[in-house]
Amino acid sequence: MLISVPTSVNSTPLKQLTFSRYDLLTLQPDILWKIERGVVRTLTWSEDGKPIILGFWGAGDLVGKPLTNLEPYQIECLTSVEVNLLPSNVWYQYIDGAIAHIRLSEELLNIVHCRPVPTRLLQLLDWLARKFGRDVEQGKLIELPLTHQALSEAICTTRVTVTRLLKQFEEEEILKRHGRYLVLCQPVQKLKS
Repeated sequence: MLISVPTSVNSTPLKQLTFSRYDLLTLQPDILWKIERGVVRTLTWSEDGKPIILGFWGAGDLVGKPLTNLEPYQIECLTSVEVNLLPSNVWYQYIDGAIAHIRLSEELLNIVHCRPVPTRLLQLLDWLARKFGRDVEQGKLIELPLTHQALSEAICTTRVTVTRLLKQFEEEEILKRHGRYLVLCQPVQKLKS
């Protein structure tokens, strides 16, 4: 649904769209999306058809075709999402968002190259907890509906490995389950020492 938002940039009213979980954001060469609410992931595919997760993005983040040269490229809603459409004539006012996009992409790239795999998964969980988590009594609740498959795709391993490691982390009380969500009980920095 397209609606005008009272917020404007240089007297240009921004358009706001609402998407449901699993919807795809439209890709246009001259449009960026500023996420106001919800979470999306960006992805592409390897030559053999395996998904490659490029990032997880939430409120305040910018996403869109102009931020990548990858083909294919997709922006998938992980939750219901509200976004503002940013035409190219206002991008200069969002340079901080573009810089944040680069930094977050580099953080995730660094995580994907961590060895061994248990460290990689812990680093991803810590990153998700810092970006999307909220404090609860047991630690940081990661309120994202992420399947074991989605986690495995994000760190380039198998779903079976992620399932085994999550069970191990629960036994070690590094994390707990809270319904369909995970609670990271302690920051990764403390786990390393």
